[in-house]
Amino acid sequence: MWSSLFRRQAGKTATTTTTTTITRITAHRQQRFVSRLTYTNGTMRDPNTLSNYDAWRTRHTTTNLKVDFTSKSLRGKVILELESQTDESSKEIILDSSYLDVSAIKLSGESTKWEIKDRQGANGSPVHIAVPNGAPKGDIVKVEIDVATTDKCTALQWLTPAQTSNKKAPFMFSQCQAIHARSLFPCQDTPDVKSTYTFSITSPHVVVASGVPVKGGETEGEGDEKVYKFEQKVPIPSYLYALASGDIESAPIGRISSVATGPNELKASQWELEGDMDKFLDAAEKIVFPYKWGEYNVLVLPPSFPYGGMENPIFTFATPTIISGDKQNIDVIAHELAHSWSGNLVTSCSWEHFWLNEGWTMYLERRIQASIHGSEAHIDFSAIRGWKALEESIEEFGKEHEFTKLCISHKGIDPDDAFSTVPYEKGFHFIYYLDKLVGRENFDKFIPYYFSKWANKSLDSFEFKDTFLGFFSAPEYARLNDKIAEIDWEGRFYNTGLPPKPEFDTSLVDECYKLAEKWKQKDFQPSPSDIEGWTGNQILVLLNEVQDFEEPLSVEQSKSLGETYGLTDSKNAELKSAYYHIAMKAQDTSSYQGVADLLGEVGRMKFVRPLYRSLNKVARDLALETFEKYKDFYHPICRQLVEKDLGVASNSA
Repeated sequence: MWSSLFRRQAGKTATTTTTTTITRITAHRQQRFVSRLTYTNGTMRDPNTLSNYDAWRTRHTTTNLKVDFTSKSLRGKVILELESQTDESSKEIILDSSYLDVSAIKLSGESTKWEIKDRQGANGSPVHIAVPNGAPKGDIVKVEIDVATTDKCTALQWLTPAQTSNKKAPFMFSQCQAIHARSLFPCQDTPDVKSTYTFSITSPHVVVASGVPVKGGETEGEGDEKVYKFEQKVPIPSYLYALASGDIESAPIGRISSVATGPNELKASQWELEGDMDKFLDAAEKIVFPYKWGEYNVLVLPPSFPYGGMENPIFTFATPTIISGDKQNIDVIAHELAHSWSGNLVTSCSWEHFWLNEGWTMYLERRIQASIHGSEAHIDFSAIRGWKALEESIEEFGKEHEFTKLCISHKGIDPDDAFSTVPYEKGFHFIYYLDKLVGRENFDKFIPYYFSKWANKSLDSFEFKDTFLGFFSAPEYARLNDKIAEIDWEGRFYNTGLPPKPEFDTSLVDECYKLAEKWKQKDFQPSPSDIEGWTGNQILVLLNEVQDFEEPLSVEQSKSLGETYGLTDSKNAELKSAYYHIAMKAQDTSSYQGVADLLGEVGRMKFVRPLYRSLNKVARDLALETFEKYKDFYHPICRQLVEKDLGVASNSA
């Protein structure tokens, strides 16, 4: 239905009252802020790539790589098929790279001149490849690169057998978001370029990748090695290239889904996920349109994985903290599944517009949860928790900080430094605001239209704005004209600090607030029955409220909170982490070692970075000692950011 509407609208001229009014009102605003994020590289709009993707665009990538656990490197040959965007005027291809060992490059099977130039900070070292005669527009050239990663690779983490649960085999996994694919192989490392992929990966251990396994593609290699083959036929940006290899087993969790993890964790992981996977998928497809990727699987990684989940196509990489034995943390899967439409299928063109990925995904995640629970109140319940996280993030940066904007200038900065809750929650509130502004029935028609129009493409905030205004310029939405004309696009994109706070439906959190009020009374006697029947998220709301008290709990109250509600012994990292923040604020010194122990068990940055910051305030020596003890346990991305948080940053860039 939305495609026919799009065709109807495409043929119209801007003569209707609605279109004319919107155009008049928005044209001046567009001129006022379009220059705030300027595209300095000609037609290229991503400041975090050094590639000349305005002249050449990668259409297909083949990676023939060997996982070498002895040298802790990937090595082999990568073939890029690039389409000329000019008519023989571009005489070189420039690719992104970072700390790579490149030994040979050929152009369409022939030797050619190439050079790796000086490093430019986080953007790495550009690889210049001569194309002496250029190529006619539309022609494809093949660039063959012999490459190996080095010990400075920021995309890979290598674990010894001792760092895995069953101690039998080493483990390797990748994390390419935001700009770390360039440390695997030279590429156009920008979300503004999408490529299909062929994977041929040799390893002595099982391999999973962000592609569909080729049937019969697994073959014997040398010795105990095997060659694992995958195809990704949906074009994806480089940051979604993903590999993992180790002692991995899998089990079904849904009609097109399986979970993969270590043998010791398989049964628990299957139990945690199998009852909900198809429910998530059904709900998502009803909101947007049918799933496009063939399979949806989950790889539960070792505890050093730095994120809650990474939306790698086909195989979401997930933190083991979601496997808590109580099914309370599987919202991560709803979020990563939602990325199959928002972020993976429709992608922000650069990290300056990252909110388009995450704001939309938070919105879809909460719609999925509301659908499953059968109540719209669940959207606001989750959003209230998110607002709390947003407030904390903005307070940490400072209300006027550039990183508290939706559209953040990334010129000269590392995208990892700007990573925070802001694009997730501030982005969600903009999408949710638009939903409420036009009404759910109307917005539900816009959702599939938007994802269909931009499928397999990348866009910026201005194109999103144009798409929204274009859709609602149709005559059937004329009654919404005045409301839409009042949208402060400039303010939403560029204001620092918190966005306007909506009126939340607090029905699911009111009892949490009431119990929190009781904890303000010094003589309150808690009981386990206080939280009987509560979900983990309700307990988390309670803990967040207590953490915000102007007057912290006393040491005795803090201990009572942890013991009475079973928080000190909980296997749920969300709850345990939240409790430890309260304990540290109460200056309960008996909790500090527990914080240090938890920091040696989880590598998820959501917990690690705030815990280190809080511990640093009350026991800096212990914080530094703990980091020194566990720094090799953390993923390189996490390790570098914690170094900055603690003020011990290395100058490796």
